[in-house]
Amino acid sequence: MKVSEVTDVPLDEWAAVVGEHAAQGFSYFDWLTAVDETDAAQEPGFDVVVHLMDVSAPERLSSVLLRTRVPDGAVVASLTPVFRGAAWHERETHEMFGIDFAGFDDGTGLGLRPLLLPDGFEGTPLRKSFVLPARASKPWPGGKEPGEGHGEAVKGSPARRRVQAPGVPPPEWGPR
Repeated sequence: MKVSEVTDVPLDEWAAVVGEHAAQGFSYFDWLTAVDETDAAQEPGFDVVVHLMDVSAPERLSSVLLRTRVPDGAVVASLTPVFRGAAWHERETHEMFGIDFAGFDDGTGLGLRPLLLPDGFEGTPLRKSFVLPARASKPWPGGKEPGEGHGEAVKGSPARRRVQAPGVPPPEWGPR
């Protein structure tokens, strides 16, 4: 399969460029997602990425990755008028990253709504800024660090510097 490079698309041309690719033979919608680039030095935001394939000749499949940068709080045009199958992916991206899709229509008239997370869940768990509260409110059930026993430290055993994993709040965070 021939895979092309990533093509950057201006935000205001997103749906039109995807539609042009669909008309040129890239009519198989594979997936859509986002990447949190809010910590980027230049143009912080989210990269919305779609993977399309040309399956007209199975012996020479080719694909294209299209990407647009969406500033935090901005709205991106929905691809549901071009690909009905984009609805599930846009609902997931909305729920996990908080990105809104203008013109979203999955045929139900219910708009963008929760897809994967339980009722009452607050937050966008795939954003880098999302704090993992479960890790702060109860101890991690995993293995102990060297030098940490189930009681007193063993004399002479090595100790390791504590490292804070990304997304895990400091010990003083959370309910007491």
